Amino acid sequence: MSEQSQATVPKPRYLAVFAGLAVLTAVEVGLVFTGAAQSVQVVLLIALAFSKATLVALYYMHLKFEGPLIRIIAAVPILLLLLVIMIPIFDVWIFG
Repeated sequence: MSEQSQATVPKPRYLAVFAGLAVLTAVEVGLVFTGAAQSVQVVLLIALAFSKATLVALYYMHLKFEGPLIRIIAAVPILLLLLVIMIPIFDVWIFG
């Protein structure tokens, strides 16, 4: 039998990621009260949500320590989601 190596992540790294997630959440909440244009808010909130999801996937789901095959398997649904989102956007943009 082959032994599988388990990547151990030190506790301070988890706490730093948690702090980063808390800061990003505070930025999201603060962004809503800035009075910026709604379209700007939506774009920034989506970008912040994507960055938070990336942090969770990399550290709490341990994708950062996995091999390239697992990363590809995790990336394919994200690419498909972007494709599904972009098709209606381009449809409205091109055909009005």
